[in-house]
Amino acid sequence: MAARMPAEWARQDWIWIAFPAHAELWEDDLQPAQEQMAAFANAVSEAGQDVRLVVRDEATKAVASKLVSAKVTIEQHPYGDIWIRDTGPLILPDGSGGRRAQGFGFNGWGGKYLLPGDQETGASLAAAGGFAYSRADWILEGGAIETDGTGLVVTTEQCLLNPNRNPHLSREQIEANLQRDCGFDRVLWLGNGLLGDHTDGHVDNLARMVGEGVIAIPVALDDDDPNAATFADARARAEAFGLEVCEIPSAGRMGDDDEVEPASFMNFAVTNGVVVVPTYGSPHDRAAVKAIGALFPDRDVVGLRADAVLTGGGSFHCASQHVPTAA
Repeated sequence: MAARMPAEWARQDWIWIAFPAHAELWEDDLQPAQEQMAAFANAVSEAGQDVRLVVRDEATKAVASKLVSAKVTIEQHPYGDIWIRDTGPLILPDGSGGRRAQGFGFNGWGGKYLLPGDQETGASLAAAGGFAYSRADWILEGGAIETDGTGLVVTTEQCLLNPNRNPHLSREQIEANLQRDCGFDRVLWLGNGLLGDHTDGHVDNLARMVGEGVIAIPVALDDDDPNAATFADARARAEAFGLEVCEIPSAGRMGDDDEVEPASFMNFAVTNGVVVVPTYGSPHDRAAVKAIGALFPDRDVVGLRADAVLTGGGSFHCASQHVPTAA
């Protein structure tokens, strides 16, 4: 069995944060999304952590350099879009006091968005970090798993059991792969993820581990919240598993009547000095930031607008990948 993947709140050496680059993907939201991702990078850097901003080319680097502070390091890597939580490697203990980069197959979230560059992101980041890189023989995205560092992994049936990922693998085989590649010996299977989430229910939009045996799950505060039943089901499963559940306000219904946006405060990024919570102009922004702040009393917690980033399909956690300090 591989050495256990640590919790996100364990000490980190640096964090990679990706910068929006493709005008054809982001259209009118490109500039505001760039500004919001730069604000994320600056907040983490100002809190004292090494930030490595991932850009695609020299033109993107020129734009980014005007938006981020001099404390932020800019690195050039291939990527299709900014969701490096899914296309980048997981940095894991190697069992000998060092670290390794574990890559996985990636098929554009079940064949929805196949973009040039995404297949090269993992190896490129690993090389820049000086980590030995290997790619597992199955498809897994980093946003699909969540851990408290004890060997527990939380995921969703909608994503990991989806036939558009690994149709040849059973639930039991996926559990065995999670143990082999990441050191997980216990799996909490939640059900569905958020409505409108093109990732097919990534857990980092639904539920986050905030302590050993402690999980944060949204609660619907509005009668028209499209995810109320999903949240209630996740809570019931987590409690039946024996976890302590902390409630975080849901962002509520975002988007128009035809298309619900997967806006979630759960897509926060935990770093050494600060927890950055995405906000969307929801009436529950302030309450959510306060509730998440109470879960991390040893860190500053800030809310930053991410509504433009959301138009690309994700938020701060999806667009970053942290590097835990070697044991």
